[in-house]
Amino acid sequence: MGIFEKIRNPREIRQKTGLNQDEFWQKIGVTQSGGSRYEAGRDMPKPVAELLRLVHIEGVDISAVRKEDIEIIAFLKASHSELYEKLRNEVTDR
Repeated sequence: MGIFEKIRNPREIRQKTGLNQDEFWQKIGVTQSGGSRYEAGRDMPKPVAELLRLVHIEGVDISAVRKEDIEIIAFLKASHSELYEKLRNEVTDR
């Protein structure tokens, strides 16, 4: 799934996690009733879809991510691309 790609079936994603609606949607700051509407077919705003992707598909703990972390990644990627790629490959290979 790519960035900002439309999520077609959030209920299926939730069921694969084994979480109930409240637990699943709470992790991305959505109420259970709001999540229920998305699962019933209501269009999901892009920021909500992206949070769902990051948290429930990519497995990112967004409570642990800080602005400084993102800035360090961007700096490393722009200034030391070969080191960035080496580190990325090492993490991916684990």
